[in-house]
Amino acid sequence: MSEDTTVIYNGACPICSREIAHYRGRAEKHGAPLRFADLNEGDLEGFGLTPDDAARRLYVAENGRLLAGTDAFLALWRYTPGYGWLARIVGLPGIRQTASFVYERALAPLLYAAHRRRQARLAGPAAKG
Repeated sequence: MSEDTTVIYNGACPICSREIAHYRGRAEKHGAPLRFADLNEGDLEGFGLTPDDAARRLYVAENGRLLAGTDAFLALWRYTPGYGWLARIVGLPGIRQTASFVYERALAPLLYAAHRRRQARLAGPAAKG
């Protein structure tokens, strides 16, 4: 890993932000060279993402490559002290495919739908005014 590993997450999502705060805390405590970019606070064009794209799943930019979904989690776990074991287990054949299916078909769509509802609630008063 190099200094060019950035986790792109949705800080407006209560579940996502809580989880990322945990990983960030571990990374900072142990000096792991991970950076974190909240899709709501930064310019994502450098990663080739729009805010809507980034809200659909977790992304990790690693050495010029953009990893999404389960691959992004595997990279995050590999580089977060104390989580390498989880990356090794979830990365095993069969487990990886199952984890990808569950994340892409159930978890990521549910979190994205909740994100869209939050966005609509926030836009509601502004749209009326």
